[in-house]
Amino acid sequence: MQDVQGKKVFVGLSGGVDSAVTAALLKERGAQVTGVFIKGWYPPGMPCTWATDRRDAMRVAARLHIPFLTFDAAVEYKEGVIDYMVREYGAGRTPNPDIMCNREVKFKAFAQFAFEKGAEYIATGHYARTIDGVLYRGLDREKDQSYFLWAVPREVLQKTLFPLGNLKKTETRTLAHKFQLPNAQKKDSQGVCFLGSISMEDFLRSQFGEAEGIATTSEGIVVGQHSGTLLHTLGSRIHLKNAPPGPWYVLQKKLKDNVLIVGRERSSTSTSAVVLDEVNYFKEVPTGPIQAQFRYHGPVLSGTFTQDTRTFTPTELATEPLTEGQSLVLYDGDCCIGGGIIR
Repeated sequence: MQDVQGKKVFVGLSGGVDSAVTAALLKERGAQVTGVFIKGWYPPGMPCTWATDRRDAMRVAARLHIPFLTFDAAVEYKEGVIDYMVREYGAGRTPNPDIMCNREVKFKAFAQFAFEKGAEYIATGHYARTIDGVLYRGLDREKDQSYFLWAVPREVLQKTLFPLGNLKKTETRTLAHKFQLPNAQKKDSQGVCFLGSISMEDFLRSQFGEAEGIATTSEGIVVGQHSGTLLHTLGSRIHLKNAPPGPWYVLQKKLKDNVLIVGRERSSTSTSAVVLDEVNYFKEVPTGPIQAQFRYHGPVLSGTFTQDTRTFTPTELATEPLTEGQSLVLYDGDCCIGGGIIR
């Protein structure tokens, strides 16, 4: 990590342990740290923990004796994340809202807010690393979050610090106790970045409602009923009504007919080329073999990438389907080359 002695750093304080330790480490290294809680948009009428999270973030700032600010990013959340997600699900695709949350909110709106107030760097609690302005996997492969960061603009990445990138999660917890942080025992958040404790299925149900339809096999045999094609993503496991014991997986969606094609195993993709949209690069793409990851902690495929046509050609069969709307992130070893959205 860069020498931060005397540097003005704005840290996104979520109320969780990772961002709290991030702020503590930066202060220990001599940075002038300001903690910022990013307030997002939250679904009306649904339970939300933002007030509790803000309180926890404020307590961390008080413990570290650093300034604390709240940045209201509700508009950016709604337009850049919520509307995008609803639009993609409504078209039958499989979006990743956490990636858009990073691109549109944390590393765009928050970054702009911080730099306008004189920050020289921003910092977050992501488990990732940067070397010479290029993104790398975090050393803890179980916690590595570089997958979620492929869409961060390179000019912002060059002014971003990831103090946890060289740590394991167990070390972060130990440091939380060492710094006597008030949230040292707080459990990790498991939800989508803006939904908190709300499940994605419940959120989609609130947006699209339920529309019961039939589920059939690839041969057209009806095996049960589902609650709505828009509530389920390709490759996901699904609970069917009046169906033989599973597991059942979504293989195909017929939106107009409200029919799901299901099977007892996830279908695997062919080795045909995959074209990407909205590609973002951190470095030049190697001409030889690279690796591509299409789901967080998901399988990694070997293949080649043609930059002119934004095409990834796998050289092996995937064990899960690559579906429209997913992010495909490109790697050269631990170095993140960039990524894009499968179309």
